[in-house]
Amino acid sequence: MTFSPLSQAPEFLTWQDVEKLIDYLLPQLRGPYDALLMITRGGIMPGGLIAEALDIRTILTAAVEFPGAGQGRLSWPSFLQFPDDGLLVDRRVLIVDDIWSHGRTITSVKGRVQGARGKPEAAVLHYKPGTSLFREAGPDYYAAVTDRFIIYPWEVQRGPDHLAATTPQPN
Repeated sequence: MTFSPLSQAPEFLTWQDVEKLIDYLLPQLRGPYDALLMITRGGIMPGGLIAEALDIRTILTAAVEFPGAGQGRLSWPSFLQFPDDGLLVDRRVLIVDDIWSHGRTITSVKGRVQGARGKPEAAVLHYKPGTSLFREAGPDYYAAVTDRFIIYPWEVQRGPDHLAATTPQPN
């Protein structure tokens, strides 16, 4: 049976839920790390919390985009933002995102870090093995396994639709 986000109600997390997930994830991490690479946008919040907790001072970002619908799940990504290879060579890099659903984004980022001769490890708050396109791979570290559609606290009541509805209009 294939999971559909519409087959069950979404799971809304609180900031306290996220703190618990981070607290569960931190002891798993085998630092020290030379850098933390946050995947935008979902990895920004957990990445910042992990960097602070582990006192990682070199914070990098990656922005990855995949072609739109109809282009296929195995299409090549575009890297809209990625650190210079010189920042990754021979460095232990912790890659952080909020969720591993299909695994395309983290796998692409991890491969690019390896291509720069970096030593990547991937951490996520939630791992969805049932929807992963990579049956032999997964995140190196994760706080929870789920099949639910997760809504993180930084995603609630955000975005252009909410802003348009809540922005005061001129008289």
